[in-house]
Amino acid sequence: MIWDQRGWLPDLRLLAGHWQLLVLTGLIFAFWQTPIVAPLKILVVFFHEAAHAIATVLTGGEVVSLTVSPNQGGSVWSRGGNRFITLSAGYLGSLLIGIGLLLAAARTSADRAVMAGCGVLMLVIAALYIRSGFALIFTISVGVAMLGAARFLHNRINDLILRVIGLSSMIYVPYDIVSDTLLRSSLRSDARMLAEEFGGTTVMWGILWLVISLVMIGWSVRRGLGRDSNLRLR
Repeated sequence: MIWDQRGWLPDLRLLAGHWQLLVLTGLIFAFWQTPIVAPLKILVVFFHEAAHAIATVLTGGEVVSLTVSPNQGGSVWSRGGNRFITLSAGYLGSLLIGIGLLLAAARTSADRAVMAGCGVLMLVIAALYIRSGFALIFTISVGVAMLGAARFLHNRINDLILRVIGLSSMIYVPYDIVSDTLLRSSLRSDARMLAEEFGGTTVMWGILWLVISLVMIGWSVRRGLGRDSNLRLR
């Protein structure tokens, strides 16, 4: 925002530098409750569960299985690891993945490499941890599709896909925190398990995660994207 004699006005240079992301965000919101966005939501749930799994392995634990479902649910069964870190990693880890994908698309030219890396990661997780039918089909299909996009589609198309995935994760995480920990605090959520094992309340942990997620999103938008994030069409 800038100030002139008419009061506070939008910074037109800022809008011009990021108009494509604003349009993509508007489209994602517009189709949020439609089947079109459902696969993206399930992918973000996969990121959430993958973040749990990665945190478990990095803190010395063992992942037994990972699954996602068509109704946008998911779970990780594990043994050992640091429970505080692994329980906190779901929302915040999937948000970091979303921010990382958005910034990689907007600030680098390594779109094909990033897409291929995501595809390989999904296939590795599918091979190691996923056993249920839908989760296995979804993860393998998306992983193969990502590898195909990296191999056969133009770098700009890969860039656009990464932006959509990153933005979807950044939108979904705070929405899911509010839904699962504030509006429905009785659910068996990560926040409720954290409250049971480490104290506090489900709502307290939900509010803390929500504040952290909004700060992370604000930083990525304000500092990470720079003055111009638009995808060059030529």
